[in-house]
Amino acid sequence: MSQDSTQHTAPTYVPVSARIRERIRGAKRRFHANDNIAEFIQPGEMDELLDEVQSRMKDVLDSLVIDTQSDHNTQDTARRVAKMYLNEVFKGRYTSQPPVTEFPNAERLNELMIVGPITVRSACSHHFCPIMGRVWIGVMPNEHSNLIGLSKYARLAEWIMSRPQIQEEAVIQLANLLMDKMNPDGLAIVMEADHFCMHWRGVKDMDSKMINSVMRGVFLTNPDLRREFLSLLPNKKA
Repeated sequence: MSQDSTQHTAPTYVPVSARIRERIRGAKRRFHANDNIAEFIQPGEMDELLDEVQSRMKDVLDSLVIDTQSDHNTQDTARRVAKMYLNEVFKGRYTSQPPVTEFPNAERLNELMIVGPITVRSACSHHFCPIMGRVWIGVMPNEHSNLIGLSKYARLAEWIMSRPQIQEEAVIQLANLLMDKMNPDGLAIVMEADHFCMHWRGVKDMDSKMINSVMRGVFLTNPDLRREFLSLLPNKKA
């Protein structure tokens, strides 16, 4: 009998980022910078992803001709940056939506409610420079609306903003999320922010801010209500 001479080779290692991308593509979903991809990450893979980002960040430092071997200031920079991206500033991409308890509008509240300013922190998806700002949220509930606790507005805003963002898209994402959760008659959001891609680079203008708004429902159709909301924003020009 002839002996089987087939050689058995170890399976090729597939980086965790590639495995996650394949799952997303298989589901025909997108994975833009400001998308949440938590449902496609399996247990234990965040640790693998941390190691992979660290390795790639080390390559970036090498390409910048930074001697991370003998420079005590940058020896652990790759790891620090990887942890910062995955666990802090971009965690809204990799973590599930924070739990939010919703309450029925038992008292049938139908008056304007305003929450803010909520401090938000993000980073522009063009240069990964910080975006630091404030958000005001106005809600016009109806008897069928769900109400959420005040702190939950801040938690949801942080979850949306902790991703590489464009401010115009970030407020739309937040508006969509709150409309789905609360089902109010109207929702208004104003965001004012400093963009360090203007302060730190480019034109290096330290005074410019970006202000934009999203109006939904009765805030869009009722100009008096819209004016009332905007006039009641406290410390808007502080």
